Parts: sequence; C-alpha cells; structure tokens
Amino acid sequence: MRIKKGDNVQVLSGNDKGKKGEVLEVNPKTNKIVVKGVNIRKKHVKARKPNEESGIIPVECSIPSSKVNVVCSKCGKATKVGYSIEKDKKIRICKKCGAKLK
Repeated sequence: MRIKKGDNVQVLSGNDKGKKGEVLEVNPKTNKIVVKGVNIRKKHVKARKPNEESGIIPVECSIPSSKVNVVCSKCGKATKVGYSIEKDKKIRICKKCGAKLK
C-alpha cells in the first residue's frame, strides 16, 4: 500500500468528501484504512462491569484506501504517491512537486 500510518490524507469521494485527517490504522489485507474524524458511526455500548457506563459512542470506521490521496507537506495539495531510489533505498515522493514524503 502507498498509504502509511501517520500520513495526512484527503477524502476524494463519499459523504466525507474533502475532509482531511490523519491515518490511524492501515489494513493491507482488506486494502482499508481508518482516518481520524472520517466515516464516524454510532456504537451502542452496554456496561459489562459495575463501574462502567453504557451509552452511545462515536467510532471511526474503515474506508477503502482508493478513496483517499496523501496530502503533501510541502505544497499542501492532495497528490498521488510516487517512488524514487536514493542510495539503494526506495523513498516515497509527491507526484506534483517532487518533495519527499515522511
């Protein structure tokens, strides 16, 4: 996958189109990611212990990784991820400005 945990991404389609957030989890087997503040659902939780509270809590659900683009830290635009080789290491670069991505 071209998207890593900790990247800042922008959603391209769906109900949260245009929102930006940080990647919290990456699941390469299903090709899905969890983004902070995106695709929020309500989860009903029942108290299991005497000191716990029951209620409705908001939870971030996963979205397909193809629906997001990485936001470049240098140019600030949503861009595709490219690769280049420097000193026998493969590094990720911004396709628009050529800057290194973390």
